Amino acid sequence: QVQLVESGGGLVQAGASLTLSCAISGRPSSIMGWFRQAPGKGREFVAAINWSGDFTSYADSVQGRFTISRDNAKNTMDLSMNNLKPDDTAIYYCAARAAAVTVINRSPSQWRYWGQGTRLTVSS
Repeated sequence: QVQLVESGGGLVQAGASLTLSCAISGRPSSIMGWFRQAPGKGREFVAAINWSGDFTSYADSVQGRFTISRDNAKNTMDLSMNNLKPDDTAIYYCAARAAAVTVINRSPSQWRYWGQGTRLTVSS
């Protein structure tokens, strides 16, 4: 079992930077990631990272602006976000695939563990 707790959301202006953090407890998963859900929309993939951190994947909409990282010694994962846009407004979720899985998948249905989410609002 894995428990995930996000933090770091808030209200920022367009162009600002912010870092979201995910505290991980329980048996760690090889593949960790971030998803988001904007008001009235479905949950969408944002970024994912493998165990060693040498492989990452990003949605086109955040490529070049967001950076995912993890610290396995501290059991944490971060999402550093730069040049935030109003379209980035959403609830951001930390997620983990099942422990034995070593492949990144962008479909939310393929992820087993979820945090409760942290809200980010970007004003124009």
